[in-house]
Amino acid sequence: MIRAFTLISLLSLLIPAIASAQKPCVISGTIKDAATGETLTGATVKIKELPQNGTTANSYGFYSIQAPPGDYTLLFTHIGYQTITKQISLQHSQTINIALNKNSELQEVVIRSDKPNNDQIASPLLGVEKLNMAQINQVPVLLGERDILKTISLLPGIKSAGEGNTGFYVRGGASDQNLILLDEAPVYNASHFFGFFSTFNSDAIKNVSIYKGGMPAEYGGRLSSVLDIIMNDGNNKDFTVQGGLGLIASRIKVEGPLVKDKGSFMVSARRTYLDLFLKASSDSTIKGSTLYFYDVNAKVNYHFDDKNALYLSGYFGKDVLALKSIFGTNWGNSTGTIRFNHIFNNRLFSNTSLIYSNYNYTIQGSQNKNDFKATSQITDLNLKEDLQYSIGNDHTLKFGLNVLHHTIAPGNITTTATSSYNNKSVEQRYGFENTAYVSDEWKANDKLTILYGLRLSGMFLVGPGTFSTYNSAGNTLSSTAYGSGQFVKNYINLEPRFSASYQLNDENSIKASYNRNTQNIHLLTNSTSSSPTDLYVMSSNNIKPEIADQVSTGWFRNFKDNTYEFSAEVYYKKLQNQIDYKDGAQLIANQDVESQLTYGAGRAYGLELFLKKKYGRFNGWIGYTLSRTELKFDAINNGNYYPARQDRTHDLSVVGIYQLNKRWSFSGAFIYGTGNAVSYPTGKYEVGGLTTFSYSQRNGYRLPSSNRLDIGATLEGKEHKKYHSSWIFGIYNIYGHRDPYLITFRDSKTVPNTTEAVETSIFATPIPSVTWNFKF
Repeated sequence: MIRAFTLISLLSLLIPAIASAQKPCVISGTIKDAATGETLTGATVKIKELPQNGTTANSYGFYSIQAPPGDYTLLFTHIGYQTITKQISLQHSQTINIALNKNSELQEVVIRSDKPNNDQIASPLLGVEKLNMAQINQVPVLLGERDILKTISLLPGIKSAGEGNTGFYVRGGASDQNLILLDEAPVYNASHFFGFFSTFNSDAIKNVSIYKGGMPAEYGGRLSSVLDIIMNDGNNKDFTVQGGLGLIASRIKVEGPLVKDKGSFMVSARRTYLDLFLKASSDSTIKGSTLYFYDVNAKVNYHFDDKNALYLSGYFGKDVLALKSIFGTNWGNSTGTIRFNHIFNNRLFSNTSLIYSNYNYTIQGSQNKNDFKATSQITDLNLKEDLQYSIGNDHTLKFGLNVLHHTIAPGNITTTATSSYNNKSVEQRYGFENTAYVSDEWKANDKLTILYGLRLSGMFLVGPGTFSTYNSAGNTLSSTAYGSGQFVKNYINLEPRFSASYQLNDENSIKASYNRNTQNIHLLTNSTSSSPTDLYVMSSNNIKPEIADQVSTGWFRNFKDNTYEFSAEVYYKKLQNQIDYKDGAQLIANQDVESQLTYGAGRAYGLELFLKKKYGRFNGWIGYTLSRTELKFDAINNGNYYPARQDRTHDLSVVGIYQLNKRWSFSGAFIYGTGNAVSYPTGKYEVGGLTTFSYSQRNGYRLPSSNRLDIGATLEGKEHKKYHSSWIFGIYNIYGHRDPYLITFRDSKTVPNTTEAVETSIFATPIPSVTWNFKF
């Protein structure tokens, strides 16, 4: 960390010297939505007379651009908004704040990528997709509930974990290797209803960005990807109410000004009501059961002046499932973010954040007076400082620090006096994950743009607690007790990041990138899909940080006046210090859980093809991925490489959206994927009259391939001055294909001495949905 602080200090000393050598004037300001006051992330600013001079607004709408003194025409653009042209006489530095109006013409409101027309060609980043909510809201999904995670799984290189699961795999990485951020706060379990829906209510979301390669230096802590989700700020012009009524859930959002043009608030809530239907059941067991989830998003912001703004945002969600008083479980996330923006001058922008995140679950059971309650949680407290400095039009510098404190309570089991079970408590673990980073986006010339940076990460495991070390067989070698705050183990890693784009011409570019990521929070699970009861652990004296080195390259092309985008990317990822469980491992409420683990390596490589039509009445995309993901552990499969459970050779998605007129639009989504790698029994034996299956190799077989077609239609209501409504219709799995969710084995009931496989599918028939949305 001392080296990191020294690096940042040197940069702060160099910046004034660099700045003093520059003579051009600086134009800076903030770009917002004229109707709501929302800042517009990714809006572009160009100088017509200097076409090589251009910039993009950051996450808070701030931009900075430079030019020599003179008379110029400024162009302010953003997808879906009317372009503003502003004539200026530039003799000294100026602040120009801009409010853009949405374009109401049909040709302009059709779904587009949230990027400038040539951004795919000029940007040095590979493997990055940005989605706006209009695009997400058009894709048909289960039971009419718009879902960010289901939508991004339709992009190449991103694979859904399967039906009944919101987990996703990015370029061969496991589901826990994705960093999911909601207003900068990490979300550890992004699922409702055991994965049927995600925790993200689309009404509350402004922007979604997914980074799967060439990750900028400001992001880290996970190996595979970053999903960065930004909530709406709230309307600082007028009060509005919107929401929707669906078959299983309803939602509502209220927003408005605290002080007009200076501050606003937004509150959004969603709840299912399946529990109301359960109460009406004639089945006495079901009638007394509980099944629902709810979530609440809230955000407040206040702009003290043009240079200072405060943002407070939070999320709280919970799932509750109970079978009378026999069994019950609940889990939930809560996050809170306080951010302060300060513009030091027309070149230097600062964002200071204090972030809280908590994920917890509880399981309760009661049968024959054997009562028990099991709990677990992970809590983070994070202090960040991010700065952006515009050295010139050719260099944009970003640098910052991050201090993150983890507290993990692996599990406690409490029982009543009448229970035959014993109380059990697993020690909490504490640690600091500290980072410093610096990066520079350098426009070397009109054709070459380079983004390079360095991230320094440090993991520090601290007491109190008793820490053991184990040999490869899982036997305890030593145990040492540490007091509060004592350092147990630390790891320091440097993570270089590099990506570059070379424009062959206005329509073609080639790109390449290399990046290293490390991960110190690890998910332990021996189930086939993510579960609310999965266990998180930190890097320790037994568990080393996971490391991934990824190289990628690609060809990017726009054609037909930027109406179409095409990209072809190849990647190779080397994985170190991978974690898996030993055969027969016990992970729940185990103080010595690290003795149940084994460590190895992995590799992932593939080809991604993506064709998107951005404009016109008909648009959409086709994505295809050809890939392999393999792991190698000495204790598994005799030390040979074997397919990871997320390995899928082929993955295809086709999305189409057609705008018939101003009121009717239609959409469809088709997916196909190779079946997941699974372990099937190769033998069986009897113990006490019960059949036990034996397994010879890990993930040596495949589930059948999956495919599905979903369709949707949206009917916009007639226009009223103060009121608007729409109806959304959909059919999930329209041709009723039985995608395999689980395959189990049992003794055949009809043919003695044989074994039969039993396939379980969740949605074996078409599932219709209808939702009524309103806004006034």
